[in-house]
Amino acid sequence: MADVKGRAFLEVLSSALHEDYRFPLLEIFTFLYVVSSFVLPSFAAVASLQNLSGANIAYQLTSGLLNVPLFVFVILIFKNIAYGLGSDIEKGVLQTYFSYPIKRSRILTAKLLSALGVAVVLFLVCQLSALYILAPDIIWPNLGTVLLTYAAGLSYPLIIAGVLLLLTLFVRRGGVTLVVGIILYFALSIASGIVSFTANSLKSAALLQGFSIISPQTAMNAYYSRSQLFREYWNPTFSEVALYIGVSYAIIAVIFGVSYYYFSRRLNL
Repeated sequence: MADVKGRAFLEVLSSALHEDYRFPLLEIFTFLYVVSSFVLPSFAAVASLQNLSGANIAYQLTSGLLNVPLFVFVILIFKNIAYGLGSDIEKGVLQTYFSYPIKRSRILTAKLLSALGVAVVLFLVCQLSALYILAPDIIWPNLGTVLLTYAAGLSYPLIIAGVLLLLTLFVRRGGVTLVVGIILYFALSIASGIVSFTANSLKSAALLQGFSIISPQTAMNAYYSRSQLFREYWNPTFSEVALYIGVSYAIIAVIFGVSYYYFSRRLNL
């Protein structure tokens, strides 16, 4: 029986991988990751190393290489979750999976391993390879800072991914949730700028602290900031930065937990 369940899980995973990364999607997104990681940010990243040392260099270098590849990552997970899962619901593919001799939670796990797991691995492999080639003597001694920067940077895209997953299960329409995801992503990007501007104007850290719960990259920027003006009204400690990251991933866990519960117990097709 265990072998049957194992084969069913692998069949769902194989089918999900085929749909999410069929030719030429994998090749296109790999190319975009490589170009955005190795080519586009290199000069800005190198320039940011001047007059810095230690963990601060590692953070500035990592965050300098993060922006464009992170946007590519967001596009990929939006495509996989909103469009991919939504299409499976609309076309009745999930109904077929429900007839397999495995729990619904394992079906969703297989879908998320394809939609999110592969995307995260591909993102990190390209990013860490670029960092190692660009500045190996800086990256490896400060690997903890590098990984923490990625954890902070990936948190709010993962929050949006969780919201999209839950919304897709409720609405059961991939196109609708894809549009909502795009709007939500750009709304949060705009909100980040508004929060920073308002905090600078009021010289108040409250807005930045609140926004850091869903985007702990804000707290990391404050921690490693070279702006004396910024440090005058908010200078978080490393423990506070780690706390914001932990809280954001707790939110991610709750959102995905609710999605698993709804998928396993409430979803009727």
